[in-house]
Amino acid sequence: MKRLIVLMIGLLIGTTFFNYSTVLANEENKEKTSLAEDALSGVLIEQNTGTILFDKDAHEQLPPASMTKIMTLLLIMEALENDKISKEDIVVVSEYAASMGGSQVFLEAGEEMSVNDLIKGIAIASGNDASVAMAETIAGTEEEFVSKMNKKAEELGLKDTHFENTTGLPADNHYSSAYDMAVMTRALLQYEDITNYTSIYEDYLRQGEENEFWLVNTNKLIRSYPGADGMKTGYTNEAKYCLTATAKRDDMRVIAVVMGAETPKERNKMVSGLLDYGFQSYHTKQLFVKEETVMELNQIKAKPQSFDIVTKQDVHSLHKKGEEEPSVTTEISIQDDWKFPIKKGTVVGELIVKENDKPLYTTPLIVKEDITQASIPELTKRTLQKMVKAAD
Repeated sequence: MKRLIVLMIGLLIGTTFFNYSTVLANEENKEKTSLAEDALSGVLIEQNTGTILFDKDAHEQLPPASMTKIMTLLLIMEALENDKISKEDIVVVSEYAASMGGSQVFLEAGEEMSVNDLIKGIAIASGNDASVAMAETIAGTEEEFVSKMNKKAEELGLKDTHFENTTGLPADNHYSSAYDMAVMTRALLQYEDITNYTSIYEDYLRQGEENEFWLVNTNKLIRSYPGADGMKTGYTNEAKYCLTATAKRDDMRVIAVVMGAETPKERNKMVSGLLDYGFQSYHTKQLFVKEETVMELNQIKAKPQSFDIVTKQDVHSLHKKGEEEPSVTTEISIQDDWKFPIKKGTVVGELIVKENDKPLYTTPLIVKEDITQASIPELTKRTLQKMVKAAD
């Protein structure tokens, strides 16, 4: 993306801005050796900035078990956003989907169930059968859906992840890492609706029918940890007990991942400890709210000719508690190749958050409305108006 416009916005922030490098995150770990000490790997990141707050062998390739379904859910939410499916669509369950073992919601071959209920089955009860049914609905086959999962992993820059199925059932060459699971979760949380599912502790499928099924969330932290509202547990004999969890307090959201715990009790305790550390040691300040206008652009070939460039999500700065005030700036970079039409929500640039001219992180900028190509009569009118103003 070429830079056409650069806008510096000076912001005085109340505490020292945390250095966003993994090196400093690792230095923090030396002082926090008790965190996740009985896990094979773990990581803690702040959601908005992606900053690593804690790292224990976070890039080690390990079986993710049912945490695999974070990527499955990510592609489902993406398909919903792109109108490839809707929550009201009815899915006919295949024999193959109904045959899945492990965690399941006991779908029957030929059974009809809405996309909305199948998402519940995945997000709450970790249903393998529901995962495959949705994969087939979106991609035709589970194999093709898995190909999309791996492609999405590449797009997210995940270097320690490869999928062989949608469920996390044991398979050769099926692996991920604590860091990659956190990045997937960060991407999934961009779809705000997801926590409306993952925060449900109990619900029902086929309620009132003879085959009514009680859904109970496999992630018990959503009931016991203040602010917890997701994300996904995992367990196999090989993977042991795993959990990717997220919690939000005030404007700050953190994501914690633990892999390879010996018991669910130890897993939950270690994840709670990571979340506690995040909230006790750091806080965030809001720089921009979601869809806040950062600039107005004028394009003579566009309709409307002037339109707003807005933030895709909330923009925060992250601060270590108890340190001094820095000066933070933001820089706007906008594309210079405009081809219309452009759909509402299309990314057209980025907001770069800096401290002392050092880039800390970037966040997408989007158009707030549909932008179309101006008609020939409209372009002629604008050209004439421009000529008249120049003559004046």
